[in-house]
Amino acid sequence: MNNRESRGDRDSAGGGSGGPGGPGGRRPFFRRRKSCPFSGPGAPKIDYKDVKLLQRFISERGKIVPSRITAVSAKRQRELATAIKRARQLALLPYLLK
Repeated sequence: MNNRESRGDRDSAGGGSGGPGGPGGRRPFFRRRKSCPFSGPGAPKIDYKDVKLLQRFISERGKIVPSRITAVSAKRQRELATAIKRARQLALLPYLLK
């Protein structure tokens, strides 16, 4: 019961208008949904020999960048990871970047 009382105190001490969008009545920031760079007409094909394309999806440390950052679809992310790993095995891409 003590837990509920402390929660109620915290809610009333917000200081905002309580309307949609938070304090000040502003609308929340709308971020446009990214589309997959490998889908659509004229999109590049994922190829393990295309080192320049693959390097766009590798971090400074040499890790594969997750799809939530690059907006690559799940299917294309699996193909991309396979291509990057294949290029690493053939010494086209380094395993680690210093």
